[in-house]
Amino acid sequence: MAKVLIVAEHLGGKLNPATAKCVSAAQALSPEAIDIVVLAADPAAVAAEAAQIAGVAQVLAVANAANANAIAQVQAPQVAALAAGYSHVFGPSTTFGKDLMPCVAALLGVNQVSDLMAVDGTHTFKRPMYAGNAIVTVEAPAGQIVVATVRTASWPEAARGGNASVEAASVDAVLPTHTRYVALAAGKSDRPDLQSAKRVVSGGRGVGSEENFRVIYALADKLGAAVGASRAAVDAGYVPNELQVGQTGKIIAPELYVAVGISGAIQHLTGIKDAGTIVAINKDGDAPIFEIADIGLVGDLFQVLPALEAAL
Repeated sequence: MAKVLIVAEHLGGKLNPATAKCVSAAQALSPEAIDIVVLAADPAAVAAEAAQIAGVAQVLAVANAANANAIAQVQAPQVAALAAGYSHVFGPSTTFGKDLMPCVAALLGVNQVSDLMAVDGTHTFKRPMYAGNAIVTVEAPAGQIVVATVRTASWPEAARGGNASVEAASVDAVLPTHTRYVALAAGKSDRPDLQSAKRVVSGGRGVGSEENFRVIYALADKLGAAVGASRAAVDAGYVPNELQVGQTGKIIAPELYVAVGISGAIQHLTGIKDAGTIVAINKDGDAPIFEIADIGLVGDLFQVLPALEAAL
């Protein structure tokens, strides 16, 4: 019977929604139990939040000053030690999970399953390849622990309303000292987080300039949406790279995705294929984005967006 350990992602005392999506993936295994481990200097607040996720049996709170910042080389030995007794160890396929989980897999001597998007069995999973154009079925060897990153765009957040027990856990693991935390450089915004937002407005090369991008921000603010961008817009310097959506940016699955002045290169479409409703606004009626859009409008974005904003 499967027993799953999920590594919680958190920052600033807040649990990342990606953790609840990992719980959904774990539930697809119909496991005996799903536990979450919170690694922090003071894990109390995050552990209490994790305990509210439905389907979670127990939250392991590991308090250690070394866990004040999420350093993969420091956290991986602790996760590997805690993995004893579990059949699966899951983490989100975010920057955090992509950094941490390969280290965990290496310490446990197994190959990692990356970007898990569907569960066919306890050791059989589906994951995307070739920018999402192919879906491959992978099978992990039976009898060995499965370490996997969960493609958060493919899973909904597990419901709240749970009441899991929170247990203080101590870990007997030698922590390396060759890696240390220096600083975190991150853009600050009052808008929703791009990776977890339910609405996203993205701009592309067609927006034309950094100054013109204000029309994208204005529409996003009216919708209460996060702001994204195509790689072309990022490469042109219109916006910082943390807003990039696509194969080499963020893979997202909002309920509403509005693509403005974006042609629809395959690398960009990879990042939005799981979005609920896709709206495309582009003056080129032959742009590839219209092939996958649920709603398309051929027009000049500088005329359409102010009119749309006024109507809203």
